[in-house]
Amino acid sequence: MIMEDNLICYFALCLLIPITLKLLFQTRSGLKKLPPSPPSLPILGNLLQLKQPLHSHLHSLSQKYGPIFSLRLGSHFAVVVSSPSAVEECFTKNDIILANRFRNSKTEYISYNNTVLITSSYGDHWRNLRRICSLEILSTHRINSFSNLRVDEAKLLLRKLSRQSRKDFAKVELRSMFSDLTFNNIMRMVAGKRYFGDESDLTNMEEAKRFRDVMDEISSFSLGSKESNLGDFLPLFQWIDFNGYRKRLRSVGKKMDELWQGLIDEHRYKKEGLESTNTLIDHLLASQESQPEYYTDEIIKGLIMALIIAGTETSAITLEWAISHLLNHPEVLEKARIELEAEVGEERLVEEADVARLPYLKCVISETLRLSPAAPMLLPHVASDDCSVGGYDVPRGTMLLVNAWAIHRDPNLWTDPMSFRPERFENEEADARKLIAFGMGRRACPGAGLAQRTVGLTLAALIQCFDWKRVGDEYVDMTERAGSLMFKAIPLEAQCKARPILSKIPL
Repeated sequence: MIMEDNLICYFALCLLIPITLKLLFQTRSGLKKLPPSPPSLPILGNLLQLKQPLHSHLHSLSQKYGPIFSLRLGSHFAVVVSSPSAVEECFTKNDIILANRFRNSKTEYISYNNTVLITSSYGDHWRNLRRICSLEILSTHRINSFSNLRVDEAKLLLRKLSRQSRKDFAKVELRSMFSDLTFNNIMRMVAGKRYFGDESDLTNMEEAKRFRDVMDEISSFSLGSKESNLGDFLPLFQWIDFNGYRKRLRSVGKKMDELWQGLIDEHRYKKEGLESTNTLIDHLLASQESQPEYYTDEIIKGLIMALIIAGTETSAITLEWAISHLLNHPEVLEKARIELEAEVGEERLVEEADVARLPYLKCVISETLRLSPAAPMLLPHVASDDCSVGGYDVPRGTMLLVNAWAIHRDPNLWTDPMSFRPERFENEEADARKLIAFGMGRRACPGAGLAQRTVGLTLAALIQCFDWKRVGDEYVDMTERAGSLMFKAIPLEAQCKARPILSKIPL
Protein backbone atom coordinates (compact mmCIF):
# COMPACT_ATOMS: atom_id res chain seq x y z
CA MET A 1 0.00 0.00 0.00
CA ILE A 2 2.83 2.39 0.90
CA MET A 3 4.59 1.60 -2.38
CA GLU A 4 1.40 2.29 -4.34
CA ASP A 5 0.99 5.68 -2.56
CA ASN A 6 4.59 6.57 -3.42
CA LEU A 7 4.01 5.68 -7.08
CA ILE A 8 0.90 7.84 -7.19
CA CYS A 9 2.86 10.78 -5.74
CA TYR A 10 5.65 10.22 -8.23
CA PHE A 11 3.37 10.21 -11.27
CA ALA A 12 1.49 13.22 -9.92
CA LEU A 13 4.76 15.12 -9.70
CA CYS A 14 5.68 14.08 -13.23
CA LEU A 15 2.39 15.51 -14.47
CA LEU A 16 2.50 18.68 -12.40
CA ILE A 17 6.06 19.72 -13.23
CA PRO A 18 5.60 20.30 -16.99
CA ILE A 19 2.26 22.00 -16.36
CA THR A 20 3.87 24.33 -13.84
CA LEU A 21 6.80 25.11 -16.12
CA LYS A 22 4.46 25.77 -19.04
CA LEU A 23 2.51 28.27 -16.96
CA LEU A 24 5.72 29.92 -15.79
CA PHE A 25 7.10 30.33 -19.29
CA GLN A 26 3.80 31.40 -20.86
CA THR A 27 4.18 34.79 -19.17
CA ARG A 28 7.39 35.31 -21.14
CA SER A 29 6.02 34.37 -24.53
CA GLY A 30 4.82 37.89 -25.21
CA LEU A 31 8.31 39.32 -25.01
CA LYS A 32 9.80 40.19 -28.38
CA LYS A 33 13.39 39.11 -28.22
CA LEU A 34 15.05 36.82 -25.66
CA PRO A 35 18.82 36.22 -25.75
CA PRO A 36 19.93 33.16 -27.74
CA SER A 37 20.36 29.93 -25.79
CA PRO A 38 21.78 26.43 -26.21
CA PRO A 39 19.30 23.57 -26.68
CA SER A 40 17.72 22.48 -23.41
CA LEU A 41 16.00 19.43 -21.96
CA PRO A 42 12.35 19.32 -20.94
CA ILE A 43 11.75 20.28 -17.29
CA LEU A 44 15.45 20.41 -16.34
CA GLY A 45 16.42 22.92 -19.02
CA ASN A 46 20.21 23.28 -19.16
CA LEU A 47 20.86 22.13 -15.58
CA LEU A 48 22.49 18.81 -16.51
CA GLN A 49 24.51 20.38 -19.34
CA LEU A 50 26.52 22.76 -17.15
CA LYS A 51 30.14 21.84 -16.53
CA GLN A 52 32.74 22.93 -13.98
CA PRO A 53 34.47 25.28 -13.60
CA LEU A 54 31.26 27.11 -14.40
CA HIS A 55 32.86 30.43 -15.39
CA SER A 56 35.07 28.70 -17.96
CA HIS A 57 32.19 26.66 -19.37
CA LEU A 58 29.94 29.71 -19.66
CA HIS A 59 32.77 31.55 -21.42
CA SER A 60 32.91 28.72 -23.98
CA LEU A 61 29.16 29.02 -24.52
CA SER A 62 29.51 32.79 -25.03
CA GLN A 63 31.95 32.12 -27.88
CA LYS A 64 29.15 30.26 -29.66
CA TYR A 65 26.02 32.15 -28.62
CA GLY A 66 27.38 35.64 -28.07
CA PRO A 67 28.29 37.84 -25.05
CA ILE A 68 24.63 37.86 -23.93
CA PHE A 69 22.89 34.49 -23.91
CA SER A 70 20.28 32.70 -21.83
CA LEU A 71 19.87 29.42 -19.97
CA ARG A 72 16.93 27.59 -18.51
CA LEU A 73 17.82 26.30 -15.05
CA GLY A 74 14.78 24.25 -14.19
CA SER A 75 11.99 26.75 -13.55
CA HIS A 76 14.43 29.69 -13.56
CA PHE A 77 15.34 31.75 -16.60
CA ALA A 78 18.92 33.06 -16.51
CA VAL A 79 20.83 35.54 -18.66
CA VAL A 80 24.64 35.33 -18.78
CA VAL A 81 26.55 38.52 -19.60
CA SER A 82 30.19 38.50 -20.72
CA SER A 83 30.34 41.95 -22.33
CA PRO A 84 31.61 45.07 -20.51
CA SER A 85 29.17 47.33 -22.36
CA ALA A 86 26.28 45.06 -21.37
CA VAL A 87 27.49 44.92 -17.77
CA GLU A 88 27.62 48.72 -17.70
CA GLU A 89 24.06 48.83 -19.04
CA CYS A 90 22.95 46.36 -16.35
CA PHE A 91 24.38 48.44 -13.51
CA THR A 92 23.61 51.95 -14.74
CA LYS A 93 20.33 52.05 -16.67
CA ASN A 94 18.95 48.90 -15.00
CA ASP A 95 20.80 49.09 -11.68
CA ILE A 96 17.68 49.29 -9.48
CA ILE A 97 15.74 46.70 -11.50
CA LEU A 98 18.64 44.25 -11.24
CA ALA A 99 19.39 44.94 -7.56
CA ASN A 100 17.63 41.87 -6.15
CA ARG A 101 19.33 38.61 -5.20
CA PHE A 102 18.61 34.97 -6.04
CA ARG A 103 16.93 33.13 -3.17
CA ASN A 104 17.65 29.49 -2.41
CA SER A 105 17.86 27.03 0.47
CA LYS A 106 21.32 28.23 1.47
CA THR A 107 20.30 31.88 1.71
CA GLU A 108 17.14 30.94 3.60
CA TYR A 109 18.80 28.99 6.41
CA ILE A 110 22.30 30.50 6.56
CA SER A 111 21.36 34.10 5.79
CA TYR A 112 18.44 34.62 8.18
CA ASN A 113 15.78 34.05 5.52
CA ASN A 114 17.48 36.38 3.03
CA THR A 115 17.67 39.35 5.41
CA VAL A 116 21.45 39.88 5.52
CA LEU A 117 23.23 42.51 3.41
CA ILE A 118 24.55 40.03 0.83
CA THR A 119 21.25 38.25 0.11
CA SER A 120 18.55 40.78 1.02
CA SER A 121 16.18 42.03 -1.67
CA TYR A 122 16.57 45.66 -2.67
CA GLY A 123 14.37 47.96 -0.58
CA ASP A 124 14.17 49.82 2.73
CA HIS A 125 15.65 46.94 4.75
CA TRP A 126 18.63 46.59 2.42
CA ARG A 127 19.18 50.37 2.41
CA ASN A 128 19.23 50.34 6.21
CA LEU A 129 21.82 47.55 6.23
CA ARG A 130 23.93 49.37 3.65
CA ARG A 131 23.73 52.56 5.74
CA ILE A 132 24.90 50.70 8.85
CA CYS A 133 27.79 49.18 6.90
CA SER A 134 28.82 52.53 5.44
CA LEU A 135 28.63 54.44 8.73
CA GLU A 136 29.33 51.88 11.45
CA ILE A 137 31.32 48.98 10.03
CA LEU A 138 33.19 49.76 6.82
CA SER A 139 33.72 53.52 7.03
CA THR A 140 37.27 54.75 6.56
CA HIS A 141 37.40 55.80 10.22
CA ARG A 142 36.28 52.37 11.44
CA ILE A 143 38.63 50.47 9.16
CA ASN A 144 41.51 52.69 10.30
CA SER A 145 40.66 52.02 13.95
CA PHE A 146 41.36 48.31 13.40
CA SER A 147 44.65 48.74 11.53
CA ASN A 148 46.63 47.50 14.55
CA LEU A 149 44.77 44.17 14.36
CA ARG A 150 45.77 43.66 10.74
CA VAL A 151 49.40 44.49 11.64
CA ASP A 152 49.27 41.99 14.53
CA GLU A 153 47.97 39.21 12.31
CA ALA A 154 50.55 39.97 9.62
CA LYS A 155 53.30 39.78 12.25
CA LEU A 156 51.98 36.44 13.54
CA LEU A 157 52.14 35.09 9.99
CA LEU A 158 55.70 36.36 9.56
CA ARG A 159 56.69 34.84 12.90
CA LYS A 160 55.26 31.45 11.94
CA LEU A 161 57.08 31.46 8.60
CA SER A 162 60.35 32.69 10.09
CA ARG A 163 60.49 29.84 12.64
CA GLN A 164 60.88 27.42 9.73
CA SER A 165 63.15 29.45 7.48
CA ARG A 166 65.76 31.30 9.54
CA LYS A 167 68.75 29.36 8.19
CA ASP A 168 67.68 28.10 4.78
CA PHE A 169 64.75 27.72 2.45
CA ALA A 170 61.87 25.77 3.99
CA LYS A 171 58.77 24.35 2.33
CA VAL A 172 55.53 25.87 3.62
CA GLU A 173 51.84 25.35 2.83
CA LEU A 174 50.23 28.77 2.51
CA ARG A 175 46.48 28.29 2.00
CA SER A 176 45.75 27.42 5.63
CA MET A 177 47.96 30.27 6.86
CA PHE A 178 46.16 32.83 4.71
CA SER A 179 42.79 31.47 5.83
CA ASP A 180 43.81 31.74 9.49
CA LEU A 181 44.95 35.32 8.96
CA THR A 182 41.78 36.53 7.24
CA PHE A 183 39.43 34.78 9.69
CA ASN A 184 41.30 36.19 12.68
CA ASN A 185 41.31 39.68 11.14
CA ILE A 186 37.52 39.65 10.85
CA MET A 187 36.79 37.94 14.16
CA ARG A 188 39.06 40.31 16.09
CA MET A 189 37.23 43.23 14.49
CA VAL A 190 33.85 41.68 15.27
CA ALA A 191 34.40 40.24 18.75
CA GLY A 192 38.04 40.71 19.78
CA LYS A 193 38.79 36.97 19.53
CA ARG A 194 41.30 34.77 17.71
CA TYR A 195 39.98 31.37 16.70
CA PHE A 196 42.61 30.12 14.24
CA GLY A 197 46.31 29.32 14.45
CA ASP A 198 48.60 27.91 17.13
CA GLU A 199 46.99 27.00 20.45
CA SER A 200 49.13 29.51 22.33
CA ASP A 201 47.69 32.35 20.23
CA LEU A 202 43.99 31.41 20.59
CA THR A 203 41.52 33.26 22.79
CA ASN A 204 39.93 30.07 24.14
CA MET A 205 40.69 26.61 22.80
CA GLU A 206 37.27 25.07 23.40
CA GLU A 207 35.44 28.10 22.05
CA ALA A 208 37.77 28.22 19.05
CA LYS A 209 37.08 24.57 18.20
CA ARG A 210 33.33 25.15 18.36
CA PHE A 211 33.66 28.15 16.07
CA ARG A 212 35.85 26.29 13.56
CA ASP A 213 33.45 23.33 13.50
CA VAL A 214 30.53 25.62 12.67
CA MET A 215 32.57 27.42 9.98
CA ASP A 216 33.51 24.07 8.41
CA GLU A 217 29.84 23.11 8.25
CA ILE A 218 28.86 26.47 6.77
CA SER A 219 31.62 26.29 4.15
CA SER A 220 30.19 23.01 2.86
CA PHE A 221 27.08 24.96 1.82
CA SER A 222 28.39 28.47 1.20
CA LEU A 223 29.74 30.38 -1.79
CA GLY A 224 32.56 27.99 -2.60
CA SER A 225 30.43 24.88 -2.33
CA LYS A 226 29.56 22.65 -5.29
CA GLU A 227 26.62 21.13 -3.43
CA SER A 228 23.20 22.32 -4.50
CA ASN A 229 19.57 21.46 -3.94
CA LEU A 230 17.32 20.36 -6.81
CA GLY A 231 14.40 22.08 -5.07
CA ASP A 232 16.07 25.46 -5.62
CA PHE A 233 15.54 25.05 -9.37
CA LEU A 234 12.45 22.83 -9.46
CA PRO A 235 10.13 24.20 -6.75
CA LEU A 236 7.96 21.08 -6.56
CA PHE A 237 10.99 19.14 -5.37
CA GLN A 238 11.16 21.34 -2.29
CA TRP A 239 8.77 18.83 -0.79
CA ILE A 240 11.44 16.13 -1.06
CA ASP A 241 14.55 16.57 1.10
CA PHE A 242 17.16 14.73 -0.97
CA ASN A 243 19.98 13.33 1.19
CA GLY A 244 18.72 15.39 4.14
CA TYR A 245 20.08 18.57 2.51
CA ARG A 246 17.55 20.98 4.02
CA LYS A 247 17.65 19.23 7.39
CA ARG A 248 21.42 19.70 7.54
CA LEU A 249 21.05 23.32 6.46
CA ARG A 250 18.54 23.97 9.26
CA SER A 251 20.93 22.40 11.78
CA VAL A 252 23.87 24.49 10.59
CA GLY A 253 21.76 27.67 10.64
CA LYS A 254 20.68 26.98 14.22
CA LYS A 255 24.27 26.38 15.39
CA MET A 256 25.42 29.54 13.64
CA ASP A 257 22.66 31.61 15.21
CA GLU A 258 23.53 30.30 18.69
CA LEU A 259 27.18 31.17 18.10
CA TRP A 260 26.49 34.77 17.05
CA GLN A 261 23.90 35.27 19.80
CA GLY A 262 26.40 34.01 22.35
CA LEU A 263 28.95 36.61 21.24
CA ILE A 264 26.34 39.40 21.39
CA ASP A 265 25.16 38.35 24.87
CA GLU A 266 28.75 38.16 26.09
CA HIS A 267 29.49 41.70 24.94
CA ARG A 268 26.17 42.98 26.27
CA TYR A 269 27.07 41.51 29.68
CA LYS A 270 30.52 43.13 29.59
CA LYS A 271 28.93 46.44 28.63
CA GLU A 272 26.60 46.23 31.61
CA GLY A 273 29.65 45.56 33.77
CA LEU A 274 31.22 48.73 32.35
CA GLU A 275 33.92 46.76 30.53
CA SER A 276 34.80 48.76 27.41
CA THR A 277 36.25 47.11 24.29
CA ASN A 278 36.71 48.30 20.73
CA THR A 279 34.81 45.73 18.67
CA LEU A 280 32.10 46.00 16.05
CA ILE A 281 29.64 44.24 18.36
CA ASP A 282 30.27 46.88 21.04
CA HIS A 283 29.69 49.72 18.59
CA LEU A 284 26.51 48.12 17.25
CA LEU A 285 25.18 47.48 20.76
CA ALA A 286 25.80 51.13 21.61
CA SER A 287 23.73 52.11 18.56
CA GLN A 288 21.07 49.61 19.62
CA GLU A 289 20.43 51.63 22.77
CA SER A 290 19.49 54.75 20.81
CA GLN A 291 17.94 53.11 17.74
CA PRO A 292 16.64 49.67 18.80
CA GLU A 293 14.39 49.32 15.75
CA TYR A 294 17.38 49.58 13.37
CA TYR A 295 19.90 47.60 15.43
CA THR A 296 18.05 44.47 16.52
CA ASP A 297 20.01 41.41 17.59
CA GLU A 298 19.02 39.68 14.35
CA ILE A 299 20.36 42.55 12.24
CA ILE A 300 23.63 42.52 14.21
CA LYS A 301 23.93 38.74 13.73
CA GLY A 302 23.27 39.15 10.01
CA LEU A 303 25.97 41.81 9.73
CA ILE A 304 28.43 39.51 11.49
CA MET A 305 27.52 36.73 9.09
CA ALA A 306 27.94 38.94 6.03
CA LEU A 307 31.37 40.14 7.16
CA ILE A 308 32.63 36.61 7.75
CA ILE A 309 31.26 35.14 4.52
CA ALA A 310 32.36 38.03 2.29
CA GLY A 311 35.55 39.10 4.06
CA THR A 312 37.50 35.94 4.84
CA GLU A 313 37.83 33.31 2.11
CA THR A 314 37.85 35.84 -0.73
CA SER A 315 40.89 37.69 0.66
CA ALA A 316 42.69 34.42 1.46
CA ILE A 317 42.04 33.17 -2.10
CA THR A 318 43.44 36.42 -3.56
CA LEU A 319 46.61 36.14 -1.48
CA GLU A 320 47.15 32.54 -2.56
CA TRP A 321 46.71 33.40 -6.25
CA ALA A 322 48.99 36.46 -5.90
CA ILE A 323 51.90 34.46 -4.46
CA SER A 324 51.31 31.73 -7.06
CA HIS A 325 51.59 34.25 -9.90
CA LEU A 326 54.70 35.80 -8.36
CA LEU A 327 56.39 32.40 -8.00
CA ASN A 328 55.76 31.74 -11.69
CA HIS A 329 57.08 35.22 -12.57
CA PRO A 330 60.18 35.83 -10.41
CA GLU A 331 61.02 38.97 -12.41
CA VAL A 332 57.75 40.52 -11.20
CA LEU A 333 58.52 39.47 -7.64
CA GLU A 334 61.95 41.08 -7.85
CA LYS A 335 60.53 44.33 -9.26
CA ALA A 336 58.03 44.50 -6.39
CA ARG A 337 60.83 43.89 -3.86
CA ILE A 338 62.99 46.65 -5.36
CA GLU A 339 60.07 49.07 -5.05
CA LEU A 340 59.61 48.10 -1.38
CA GLU A 341 63.29 48.60 -0.62
CA ALA A 342 63.26 52.02 -2.31
CA GLU A 343 60.09 53.30 -0.63
CA VAL A 344 60.18 51.61 2.79
CA GLY A 345 63.75 50.41 3.29
CA GLU A 346 64.96 47.42 5.28
CA GLU A 347 64.99 48.82 8.79
CA ARG A 348 61.25 48.66 9.55
CA LEU A 349 58.23 46.62 8.60
CA VAL A 350 55.98 47.95 5.84
CA GLU A 351 52.82 49.66 7.09
CA GLU A 352 49.37 50.12 5.57
CA ALA A 353 50.09 53.79 4.90
CA ASP A 354 53.11 52.74 2.79
CA VAL A 355 50.99 50.74 0.34
CA ALA A 356 49.67 53.96 -1.24
CA ARG A 357 53.29 54.71 -2.22
CA LEU A 358 53.80 51.28 -3.81
CA PRO A 359 52.15 51.62 -7.23
CA TYR A 360 53.75 48.50 -8.68
CA LEU A 361 52.53 46.37 -5.77
CA LYS A 362 49.02 47.70 -6.42
CA CYS A 363 49.45 46.75 -10.07
CA VAL A 364 50.37 43.20 -8.98
CA ILE A 365 47.18 43.00 -6.90
CA SER A 366 45.06 44.38 -9.76
CA GLU A 367 46.54 41.89 -12.20
CA THR A 368 45.83 39.07 -9.73
CA LEU A 369 42.21 40.21 -9.43
CA ARG A 370 42.00 40.35 -13.22
CA LEU A 371 43.32 36.85 -13.97
CA SER A 372 42.14 35.15 -10.77
CA PRO A 373 39.04 36.85 -9.34
CA ALA A 374 37.94 35.12 -6.13
CA ALA A 375 34.28 35.22 -7.24
CA PRO A 376 34.55 34.77 -11.02
CA MET A 377 30.75 34.91 -11.59
CA LEU A 378 30.16 37.57 -8.92
CA LEU A 379 26.87 37.05 -7.04
CA PRO A 380 23.67 36.42 -9.04
CA HIS A 381 21.24 39.31 -9.49
CA VAL A 382 17.50 38.97 -10.10
CA ALA A 383 15.32 41.32 -12.17
CA SER A 384 12.43 42.87 -10.23
CA ASP A 385 10.75 44.00 -13.47
CA ASP A 386 11.02 43.56 -17.23
CA CYS A 387 13.98 45.38 -18.79
CA SER A 388 16.29 45.17 -21.79
CA VAL A 389 20.04 44.54 -22.00
CA GLY A 390 22.04 44.79 -25.21
CA GLY A 391 18.85 44.88 -27.29
CA TYR A 392 17.44 41.72 -25.70
CA ASP A 393 14.37 41.47 -23.48
CA VAL A 394 15.03 40.37 -19.90
CA PRO A 395 11.82 39.22 -18.18
CA ARG A 396 10.94 39.94 -14.57
CA GLY A 397 12.36 37.24 -12.28
CA THR A 398 15.33 36.51 -14.56
CA MET A 399 18.58 35.56 -12.84
CA LEU A 400 21.48 37.67 -14.12
CA LEU A 401 24.93 36.06 -14.13
CA VAL A 402 27.92 38.31 -14.83
CA ASN A 403 31.03 36.44 -15.98
CA ALA A 404 33.77 38.69 -14.60
CA TRP A 405 36.39 36.00 -15.37
CA ALA A 406 35.52 36.15 -19.09
CA ILE A 407 35.49 39.97 -19.19
CA HIS A 408 38.90 40.04 -17.49
CA ARG A 409 40.30 37.81 -20.28
CA ASP A 410 38.60 39.47 -23.25
CA PRO A 411 41.23 40.08 -26.00
CA ASN A 412 39.18 43.04 -27.21
CA LEU A 413 39.79 44.75 -23.86
CA TRP A 414 43.21 43.56 -22.80
CA THR A 415 46.51 43.20 -24.62
CA ASP A 416 47.84 39.64 -24.30
CA PRO A 417 45.04 38.84 -21.81
CA MET A 418 46.29 35.39 -20.74
CA SER A 419 49.65 36.70 -19.53
CA PHE A 420 50.37 37.91 -16.00
CA ARG A 421 51.62 41.40 -16.72
CA PRO A 422 51.11 43.96 -13.89
CA GLU A 423 52.68 46.66 -16.07
CA ARG A 424 49.44 46.86 -18.04
CA PHE A 425 47.97 48.85 -15.13
CA GLU A 426 50.83 51.33 -15.36
CA ASN A 427 50.13 51.99 -19.01
CA GLU A 428 46.37 51.44 -19.32
CA GLU A 429 43.65 53.30 -17.50
CA ALA A 430 41.99 50.93 -15.01
CA ASP A 431 38.49 51.34 -16.40
CA ALA A 432 35.87 50.21 -13.89
CA ARG A 433 33.99 48.48 -16.72
CA LYS A 434 37.02 46.28 -17.37
CA LEU A 435 38.13 45.26 -13.86
CA ILE A 436 35.01 44.24 -11.95
CA ALA A 437 36.31 41.78 -9.32
CA PHE A 438 34.26 43.58 -6.65
CA GLY A 439 31.16 44.00 -8.81
CA MET A 440 29.46 47.16 -10.03
CA GLY A 441 26.50 49.33 -9.16
CA ARG A 442 24.66 49.62 -5.86
CA ARG A 443 25.19 45.93 -5.04
CA ALA A 444 28.98 46.11 -5.50
CA CYS A 445 31.00 44.68 -2.61
CA PRO A 446 31.03 47.26 0.23
CA GLY A 447 34.09 45.60 1.76
CA ALA A 448 36.42 46.25 -1.18
CA GLY A 449 38.44 48.82 0.80
CA LEU A 450 38.99 46.45 3.72
CA ALA A 451 39.93 43.59 1.40
CA GLN A 452 42.46 45.72 -0.45
CA ARG A 453 44.08 46.81 2.81
CA THR A 454 44.34 43.23 4.08
CA VAL A 455 45.78 41.91 0.84
CA GLY A 456 48.07 44.91 0.29
CA LEU A 457 49.68 44.86 3.74
CA THR A 458 50.07 41.07 3.89
CA LEU A 459 51.51 40.71 0.41
CA ALA A 460 53.94 43.60 0.95
CA ALA A 461 55.15 42.11 4.25
CA LEU A 462 55.71 38.68 2.68
CA ILE A 463 57.75 40.17 -0.17
CA GLN A 464 59.73 42.41 2.16
CA CYS A 465 60.60 39.76 4.74
CA PHE A 466 61.21 36.58 2.73
CA ASP A 467 62.92 35.28 -0.36
CA TRP A 468 60.54 33.05 -2.30
CA LYS A 469 60.93 30.28 -4.85
CA ARG A 470 59.00 27.35 -6.21
CA VAL A 471 59.26 23.92 -4.55
CA GLY A 472 60.65 22.38 -7.75
CA ASP A 473 61.58 23.40 -11.26
CA GLU A 474 57.99 23.05 -12.47
CA TYR A 475 55.72 26.07 -12.57
CA VAL A 476 53.08 26.35 -9.88
CA ASP A 477 49.93 24.55 -11.04
CA MET A 478 47.31 27.23 -11.74
CA THR A 479 44.36 24.88 -12.22
CA GLU A 480 41.13 26.24 -10.77
CA ARG A 481 38.87 24.24 -8.45
CA ALA A 482 35.17 23.89 -9.26
CA GLY A 483 32.82 26.03 -7.19
CA SER A 484 31.46 29.56 -6.95
CA LEU A 485 34.66 30.73 -5.27
CA MET A 486 37.77 30.24 -7.37
CA PHE A 487 40.20 28.35 -5.15
CA LYS A 488 43.34 26.88 -6.61
CA ALA A 489 42.73 23.18 -7.27
CA ILE A 490 46.00 22.32 -5.48
CA PRO A 491 46.80 24.25 -2.25
CA LEU A 492 49.91 26.35 -2.70
CA GLU A 493 53.22 25.07 -1.41
CA ALA A 494 56.33 27.24 -1.73
CA GLN A 495 59.82 27.64 -0.35
CA CYS A 496 60.72 30.72 1.66
CA LYS A 497 63.82 31.98 3.45
CA ALA A 498 63.85 34.77 6.04
CA ARG A 499 65.59 37.97 4.88
CA PRO A 500 67.90 40.04 7.15
CA ILE A 501 65.13 42.56 7.93
CA LEU A 502 63.41 39.99 10.19
CA SER A 503 66.27 40.27 12.68
CA LYS A 504 65.72 44.05 12.90
CA ILE A 505 61.98 44.21 13.59
CA PRO A 506 60.08 42.98 16.65
CA LEU A 507 57.54 40.27 15.92
